[in-house]
Amino acid sequence: MNNYESHEIGRDIVKRYRKKTGQSGRHFEAAKNWLPGGETRKASYYTPYPTFMEKGAGCYLYDCDGNTYIDMQNNYTSLVLGHAHPRVNEVAKSQMEKGVVLGSAAEIQYRHAEHLCNRIPCVETVRYGNSGTEATLFAMRVARGFTGKEGILKMDGGYHGMHDYAQVNIFPKFKEEGLPEPWAEPWIPRNLLKDIYIAPYNDLETVKDILKKHKDQIAAVIVEPMFSAGGMFLPEPGYLKGMRELTEQYGVLLILDEVMMFRLQYGGLHTHYDITPDIVALGKIIGGGFPVGAIGGRKDIMELFSPDHPHPIFHSGTFNGNNITLEAGLATLELYNGKEVERLNTLGDRLREGFKKALQSSGIKAQVTGMGSLLMVHWREEKPKTARDVFTAMLPAWDLAGLFHLEMLNRGIFSASRGMYVLSTPMTEDEIDTAIEAFSGTVKRLKPYIVDTLPHLLTA
Repeated sequence: MNNYESHEIGRDIVKRYRKKTGQSGRHFEAAKNWLPGGETRKASYYTPYPTFMEKGAGCYLYDCDGNTYIDMQNNYTSLVLGHAHPRVNEVAKSQMEKGVVLGSAAEIQYRHAEHLCNRIPCVETVRYGNSGTEATLFAMRVARGFTGKEGILKMDGGYHGMHDYAQVNIFPKFKEEGLPEPWAEPWIPRNLLKDIYIAPYNDLETVKDILKKHKDQIAAVIVEPMFSAGGMFLPEPGYLKGMRELTEQYGVLLILDEVMMFRLQYGGLHTHYDITPDIVALGKIIGGGFPVGAIGGRKDIMELFSPDHPHPIFHSGTFNGNNITLEAGLATLELYNGKEVERLNTLGDRLREGFKKALQSSGIKAQVTGMGSLLMVHWREEKPKTARDVFTAMLPAWDLAGLFHLEMLNRGIFSASRGMYVLSTPMTEDEIDTAIEAFSGTVKRLKPYIVDTLPHLLTA
């Protein structure tokens, strides 16, 4: 629950939001009759109610009340070309006329896979699904099948989708001291915990201790090359290389979750750190805005999916590798070439620096983390290194983050309510500077609120 309206500034922000989005409010009340809580995706919900969008074009969104927003959420990183890109629309419409999915093998499947294999050095063959959740689920499954071991080591607070194994330690127990223990919410089966091992992100010593003790039980380590949903913070120098060395030393596979991070480098973010995983999980941008997931990696591992394998992993799905997703995805990947990756990352750096300057000039202690076209605001003095760092600062500032998000909406910037900002290629310096101006104005508007409720965030 939030306490937005306990302060006059909060009341004003909420009042202006309600006035601006009255039709969204009416839609939300109607939606609650048919959808639990009035929505169908937790990440899209925020209070007092989410904005109901009707149209997207380029880097702009248009809501049901006639308001226009610069889209800095981009469906949580999946829309790297923005909305309704002409080329993507063209190939999607062409495929729709032939059929969305034809229920059989199709040329586009191996053409899309060929592009990924040529683009990502560690990927020799590819298998498709429909979400990042499926990608990490089957990455873990093939690791178990290949090694004959059942355990998975994941990072505390790491997000790898919605399947049961990924939901273990989805949030850190930040009030506890010492190393994290495996835990899960009551709706996750308790017996999973015996096969999941937990280490803090950026802590190689704990990984080494766990692998040394349990190498005969652990099939793989799954880790992101940059912590994503839990905070958008970077690996410490040597962390990922050390992870690769430890997994090789102890005979454990390394799965890199690039579902969100793939957009940051032409061949995936792991190429920036010069490491080669055994398996990589993909999603988001590779589907061109349509639902998608994929895993790729070493051919000897991926062969377990082949029907010709002596003991094949059964892997199927009604929409796996469907024609329209892969046509749109291949068009997107061809357009999002190395030059565009670099240009978009440069715009992201401009946005990050603008946000930092706005906070510093207002005398607010906060961090703006991330890399390239992905960034996140943290209401804390020091840069986070672990998920526990993120959440210990997040909860006291929960209402501040919510009000900040609403005020940015009031000023025409649509972003993730948790403080994450995502860029798309239609953006120019004009959109970036408009967002910086809105951010600076929001900081100034909320400073009296911070003075009254979170004085520890003031520099003086």
